[in-house]
Amino acid sequence: MNSGTFQKKTVFKAKVYRIPALFYDTERETLLAFAEQRETTADTSTKNLVMAKGKVSRSERSIQWTEPEEVKEAHLDGHRPMNPCPVYDKKNSKLFLFFICIEGKLSDWDQIDKGTNKTRLCYITSEDHGDNWSEEVTDLTDKLDEIKDWATFAVGPGHGLQTESGRLIVPVYAYNSCCPSSCFCFVKRCCTKPYVLALYSDDSGVSWQFGKMLQTISVECQMAEFFDEGNKSIIYCNARSEGGYRVEAASGNDGGDFSQLCGAEKLVETCGGCQGSVVSFPAQSEGENAEGEQKENQNKWLLFTHPSYKCKRINLGVYLNKSPKSPSAWSKPWIINHGPSGYSDLAYIGGGWFACLMECGETKETEQIASVVFSYKDIEPCITDSCLCHCL
Repeated sequence: MNSGTFQKKTVFKAKVYRIPALFYDTERETLLAFAEQRETTADTSTKNLVMAKGKVSRSERSIQWTEPEEVKEAHLDGHRPMNPCPVYDKKNSKLFLFFICIEGKLSDWDQIDKGTNKTRLCYITSEDHGDNWSEEVTDLTDKLDEIKDWATFAVGPGHGLQTESGRLIVPVYAYNSCCPSSCFCFVKRCCTKPYVLALYSDDSGVSWQFGKMLQTISVECQMAEFFDEGNKSIIYCNARSEGGYRVEAASGNDGGDFSQLCGAEKLVETCGGCQGSVVSFPAQSEGENAEGEQKENQNKWLLFTHPSYKCKRINLGVYLNKSPKSPSAWSKPWIINHGPSGYSDLAYIGGGWFACLMECGETKETEQIASVVFSYKDIEPCITDSCLCHCL
């Protein structure tokens, strides 16, 4: 494994924070970071969603963050908000912040065992780059028939995307039960399994619908767009799994349905699983322009972050894939955080540069959420070395 030394910048720390999500505002050249504020590290203790804004300094490889503020509008009475998932509509310059709201202190397994789905699908919007949010929460739960058949579900967590054609896509995973609610709870747990799918809109968020579930057990997920040899859009999905490797899938109809990609044995899954992040970005050429910046073209590559150690959540790695249709093309990991590392979210910030928001700490990964900035030039030598070692 290769690694680099970077300036980590704390974003959320004074209290208990988990589940990072990141959005890069190209108009203001500002990052918006979201997370859950909790009473403890337990999922059932979430209190509210918080946000911070960051200005990137590429020369200093750092981000200057504002103090975290509660996103008070992301709230339903009697429910706790979870899994922030921002997605931006370029046509109307509108930012959607999706999240789920779960009744009281119910966990996923409480809902599965009792046969009662108490999770709601919500979003708020901002038309001024996160300075102000819509006062009312939009609750889509009762407008989407599929939800009533699910044991429970969640979005992301982490960023959504807008395709080149304009479709807004929010990654989702849902527990689809084959048991009636009267079944004994342990039977329900055995037959209630999670599967990923896309929630999408073709009218800038006026209406939303679900695609079909991937027919492979898969959990927390993110999606990215790339193009095949015929310039056809492909939606790539990377999901947490219950096995030893990540689940990778692709859709040729903008997320309408997904098929699992064969040979996905390069990206290891940690014991018990962990969320990971993926983004697509313009393929980088070998040369530089007059300003010394990396040249870009219209092809797309993929970048992925995830703890690189198979047995526990440590050493957050960055993986590169220059042939997105081939899971065997993933590079070895380049470590951007040594030690305890958990959930992460990536953002491409242009010019071959990236920002990553990640859970990390000295003794456990839930101590803080921090950011790092790096460029493709940082990755390239390491990837070349990895490829040579692999070939030898």
